[in-house]
Amino acid sequence: MRRGSLLVDHIGELVTNDGRDGDPLGVRRDAALLVEDGQVAWIGSARDAPAADRRIDAGGAAVLPGFVDSHAHLVFAGDRAAEFAARMAGERYTGGGIRTTVGATRAASDDDLRATVGRLRAEMLRQGTTTVEIKSGYGLTVADEARSLRIAAEFTEDTTFLGAHVVPAEYAHRPDDYVGMVCGPMLAAAAPYARWIDVFCERGAFDADHTRAILACGQAAGLGVRLHANQLGPGPGVRLGVELGAASVDHCTHLTDADVDALAGSETVATLLPGAEFSTRSPYPDARRLLDAGATVALATDCNPGSSYTSSMPFCVALAVREMRMTPAEAVWAATAGGAAALRRTDVGRLTPGARADLIILDAPSHLHLAYRPGVPLIRQVLHNGVPR
Repeated sequence: MRRGSLLVDHIGELVTNDGRDGDPLGVRRDAALLVEDGQVAWIGSARDAPAADRRIDAGGAAVLPGFVDSHAHLVFAGDRAAEFAARMAGERYTGGGIRTTVGATRAASDDDLRATVGRLRAEMLRQGTTTVEIKSGYGLTVADEARSLRIAAEFTEDTTFLGAHVVPAEYAHRPDDYVGMVCGPMLAAAAPYARWIDVFCERGAFDADHTRAILACGQAAGLGVRLHANQLGPGPGVRLGVELGAASVDHCTHLTDADVDALAGSETVATLLPGAEFSTRSPYPDARRLLDAGATVALATDCNPGSSYTSSMPFCVALAVREMRMTPAEAVWAATAGGAAALRRTDVGRLTPGARADLIILDAPSHLHLAYRPGVPLIRQVLHNGVPR
């Protein structure tokens, strides 16, 4: 059914991410954009804008692609505010609090979990996030991982099976048995609802051998590979992810020169999660080092109740510019086109003909204001699939 055409005109600055003329943001001035059937049908000068059934006057504001948040943990119950307060008082983050959320999530009803995902997804949309990846990982039983993914799939097509988040308490002295369950009945139950498989490859979670085994099983089941790696310290995760052709290796806080070279020489995206460093008082990743080496960088929120309870991509953009040595343009690209690359999506993260009509209109004349005015609600309007939200 045809939705009718929609013209967005009087755009002061249009970020297309088409990479023309050496400008990765592909900025156009005094522009207009036509939407038909949920897709971008035309972009060009405002003076050449075609007629349309409906019109939105951007009033000289900036228009950007919707943010693509390629790393989020939204299916959970409870919160860990006391843990956050303890870290702010000096306690070190170890990842051990994940088991607290596992207990609360197992005890929650489907409706409670669905309500939490819906609330956070709505928060994200209000802040300009039009595409989000959602992971499981707080169930860690066959039934709870399957239901987490089934609920996540109601909100996004980019769902990730993270049964290998941590070894649950009941398997604390039998990690090999838990890995066997993840690779066997848990994967079989989860795979119908998942596009991706992920592992937390870190001390206190899963070592390189376990990570390789789990990811290989996921690949055999038809799932794409993602990886948590090098968050708490140096380790084998980044190079293992590159070796296995992972779409994205996430966190990348502690990198050796060999890690950087591996990422720069591959199609694997380095997804940086500055909200986690903010919330854990940890060192930020060095985005400048990765970018200068030629690696592809994405930004994501890592929204979760323990180590990064933010749903705001604008906040992550501001952190990346202030703390990770990214330029505003690099951060905006990483939060849009970079996230799309991390999900291996070509239909989002850009505003060019044929792309999905996901866009945000700022209460500002330029993308620079996302970092220039941190904490200010600058998202005036969001279009998702061409529909104003």
